Amino acid sequence: MKIIRFKPLFLAILSAIAAPVMAAGIPTLQEVSVSTVGQSLTGVADSASEGSITAKQLANRPLLRPAEVLEAVPGMIVTQHSGDGKANQYFLRGFNLDHGSDFSTHLMGMPVNMVSHAHGQGYMDLNFLIPELVGSVKYRKGVYAAEDGGLAVTGSGRIDYLRKLDKSFVDLGLGQHNYRRLVAAGSHQIGDLNLLGAVEVAGNDGPWDQPEKLDKNNIVLRLSSGTASNGFALTGMAYQADWTATEHVPERAIASGEISRYGALSAADGGKTHRYSLSGDWAKTTDEGASKANLYVIDYALNLYSAPSGYINGLQGDQHEQADQRTVWGGQGSHTWFLGPEWKDSELLAGLQLRHDRICKVGLYTTEGRQRTGTVREDRIEETAIAALFEGRTQWTKWLRSSLGLRHDQISATATALGGQFNTGNGGDVSASQTSPKLAVTLGPFDLLGKTEFYANWGHGFHSNDVRGATAVTNPQDGSAATPVPLIVKAKGSEIGLRAAPLPGWNSSLALWQMELASELVFIGDEGVTEPKGASRRHGVEWSNYITPADGWIVDADLAWSQARFNESTPDNGGRHVPNAIPLTASLGVTADNGGAWFGGLRLRYLGAYALEETATHKSTAFWMANLKAGYRISPNLQLSFDVLNLFDKKANDIEYWGGACTRSETLGGTCGGGIDGRLVHPLEPRTFRFGLRASF
Repeated sequence: MKIIRFKPLFLAILSAIAAPVMAAGIPTLQEVSVSTVGQSLTGVADSASEGSITAKQLANRPLLRPAEVLEAVPGMIVTQHSGDGKANQYFLRGFNLDHGSDFSTHLMGMPVNMVSHAHGQGYMDLNFLIPELVGSVKYRKGVYAAEDGGLAVTGSGRIDYLRKLDKSFVDLGLGQHNYRRLVAAGSHQIGDLNLLGAVEVAGNDGPWDQPEKLDKNNIVLRLSSGTASNGFALTGMAYQADWTATEHVPERAIASGEISRYGALSAADGGKTHRYSLSGDWAKTTDEGASKANLYVIDYALNLYSAPSGYINGLQGDQHEQADQRTVWGGQGSHTWFLGPEWKDSELLAGLQLRHDRICKVGLYTTEGRQRTGTVREDRIEETAIAALFEGRTQWTKWLRSSLGLRHDQISATATALGGQFNTGNGGDVSASQTSPKLAVTLGPFDLLGKTEFYANWGHGFHSNDVRGATAVTNPQDGSAATPVPLIVKAKGSEIGLRAAPLPGWNSSLALWQMELASELVFIGDEGVTEPKGASRRHGVEWSNYITPADGWIVDADLAWSQARFNESTPDNGGRHVPNAIPLTASLGVTADNGGAWFGGLRLRYLGAYALEETATHKSTAFWMANLKAGYRISPNLQLSFDVLNLFDKKANDIEYWGGACTRSETLGGTCGGGIDGRLVHPLEPRTFRFGLRASF
């Protein structure tokens, strides 16, 4: 796959951004949201666990990676076990979401998750996100909203970029390990139209013995008019990246001194990717109703090189390539009727959603030094998902309202085998459908602990599976018989909770939830097969707090506990624990910015120990870490910032697994024996300093 270099285009767009704004000398105003969603949702929310994050909350949040924007969702954990060009690892509600499965994310109406992906179902790469442009993140948890379909078992997040900036700016970031980042963004008003443009160029070697050599380029152009509820927007985006990765490694390789703490087993892991997109959205709201529509087309590709098992198969290494090349197009439209007081202020919504993935080539290949030596499997996939959704909300009395939803999903797909010695018999047509009812009941508000509301939620949802698993006849690795898996796996969840304001400036929510999943089926991209894990149950409690003790100060504190178990003991070892399901997470954040000279934020995050395999004999090590951001405004148009990531230099692991692998010395010494089970780790990056300079116009 050839990736087109467009750095000259970056410079042209940067000039186009800066020139008219600087010449005019007139800063435009940023769109102001009058809603306090995410903090005080009394009278609006349908559950205790939904909310919204604003640009103000993100402004002074220290971030190591773009996807950590989602850590503002209470209970969400974002980590990495490979290079920074690869999708992150996500954890929420007792789920190891892998690279995104079971949490559905959209940016400006475009899906981020990729179905039937080369590396894993629901692959959610957010490295193209520019945090400075994020205007809001609206999130839901559970399967209670009609708008949410496949890959939304734990919930969903909808990210929207700003339509205007209060000032154009250029951000320059420099730091240890050859970190450098330039972001230039500006907006200009032409009559009723707003033109926003942004360019990002970034690179980083990281602390790894093998430099990461991350090279990332990003462009955003957005033309809009009006607001999200009354207006339209057209957005073009272009992103590409390439990198060298340090994968997770056997912990014993570090302990023995074969490699250092930041060393790698394979010298040529990493990858390259691109995502080009064009999207449009339109909305109109009147006293009688509201209409919304959006359309999108995405050109996406990934070539990922990994050797997670090291040298089990010999001194040439176990590296493989996972390649994905596709076009995604689709959209959705909905209309809401406001029925007025004579109908208890009911709102009726009807909508349609459509998504089509034309995957011209998705494959798994054996490689050495990124050169293909064989084809395990290569396929072409056409996958279409259509959904009809209906929802009715009624305010029965001042203290009782309800929301009743119904969603019907239909997925149809065709897989065609293109290559692979044992893959030629695979493929075919497959389809599946599910009707999912949803129910939410809200009691309140009552004059208890401020304005307090109580919520009860129940619903059905589903996890979709890779089309290759649903059309499998043989194992592409060895030709043995394979049993096809369902294209749709049902999920059922429920939740009770409350939202209160115990003191002025303090908003708190508490949710108790449970989830049943018919099967933990997961497509394993590293092997090209679907791995059945059996049915499971999860339950837990989440407590979230948002406090504004004084002007310019924000304190948020979250605590989440969960338990994840298979319904039956696994045949491998008799255990029932779901591996890598984090049972306890906590976070505490403080930001301060009253518009004066100084501003900043401090965040602490705790991850409890989790089972690495089904018996929980082997567990990860619990740890906490802190990130700090401090800034100073030299003038209204010039500011400095200073980030310290991993403030106390914790020697912990970003992620831990249990599995088979071999080091080079073990294979050379003849002790590998087809793989040695043990702890596989990817360390936290050490304490890292980054400096930033922003000039505004």
